[in-house]
Amino acid sequence: MKTILPALLVGGALLAGCQSNSTNTENSTPATQPSGDSTATAPATSDTVANIGSPKLLHTLDEAHNTPDGLALAPNGSLILSVPNLANNSYPAVLMEMTDTSLKPYLTNLPLEPTTKKAAPMDLAFGPDGNLYYAENQYENSKDFKSRLMRVRVQNGKPGAVETVADNFALANAVLWKGNTLYVTDSQWDMPDNDKGSAILHFTLAELSKGPIHLKPKTKDPHVLAMFTTTVNETGVDNGADGLDYDSQGRLYTGSFGDGKFYRVTLKPDGSLDKQETLTLTGKQIPCIDGLIIDRKTDKAYVCNSRENAIEVINLQDNSVTTLAQNGDTDGAGGLLDQPAEVLLKGNRLYISDFDKPEKNFVNKKSDAPHTMSVIDLQ
Repeated sequence: MKTILPALLVGGALLAGCQSNSTNTENSTPATQPSGDSTATAPATSDTVANIGSPKLLHTLDEAHNTPDGLALAPNGSLILSVPNLANNSYPAVLMEMTDTSLKPYLTNLPLEPTTKKAAPMDLAFGPDGNLYYAENQYENSKDFKSRLMRVRVQNGKPGAVETVADNFALANAVLWKGNTLYVTDSQWDMPDNDKGSAILHFTLAELSKGPIHLKPKTKDPHVLAMFTTTVNETGVDNGADGLDYDSQGRLYTGSFGDGKFYRVTLKPDGSLDKQETLTLTGKQIPCIDGLIIDRKTDKAYVCNSRENAIEVINLQDNSVTTLAQNGDTDGAGGLLDQPAEVLLKGNRLYISDFDKPEKNFVNKKSDAPHTMSVIDLQ
């Protein structure tokens, strides 16, 4: 049975109730929607793509949580979900705590960037120090390198103070811990001679503990590990490196949001760059790669093909592609994919955030209610 969580006023930020499949019901008054809201529930557009796979509805979110995105596995086994609310940022960005049966506030008083007056958490991950780190994407608010890497101090499982540990990103996106090194993708790390650039940057836990790091935009900053160039197509999108993970051999993988290129980055024993490759995929060609997760037991990468409302599987042993799930333009009702942006694998369950904020020439045509989280039980 789906229930509505109560509206909460926490830290000065209004957090409207989110529908979930929890069995606990509490009486509440839903948050008031903005006048003239164009994202009210409406019939889904007719499907023009044959459905593949069987994604199921996990949770339904209200308009105050309109772009679910990053996912992190917490030490207690729950998932932390970032909600940057980029489709309708009249609502404050928040972090939520999620299980299979509940969805509740985790942190609602996220610090605003001083010039944009917005918070915009994207991907996130718990570090070896027990704290939660998240990338903040300010690119839609300012192109002037205002994005940041943030740390949530966690004590006894509870979130506390939030602080900036690195700034001057253009579009901070994915966050990945591997040992004591944190890797972050910047989807818009342009250079003076390349305005279609992106990059993977890396930071040690030791240096993140010393105080804020100030990156040097439009340079090969010492924290830049690898750089990439996006080929702009009919979508007009030049965002590059997006999702990020590593395989059983410790090699990093990222994909380009704008053109679907899939990259492998091999490291030297000291953590510096050894080699970067653009992999040739066989089978289906993927035009857009958003979030991804790698099952290091099988070396299979589960990839969000946001443009085509699909979850693709790349076998890293032979670079072959198969489609796990795909559907046409829907509103996400019933768990159908609605521009999947992030995935997280926990056991045999693949959790999927339906970002629902389309670009030009995407299968998904508009941001519309319901806003959803999907799940696929893998065989």
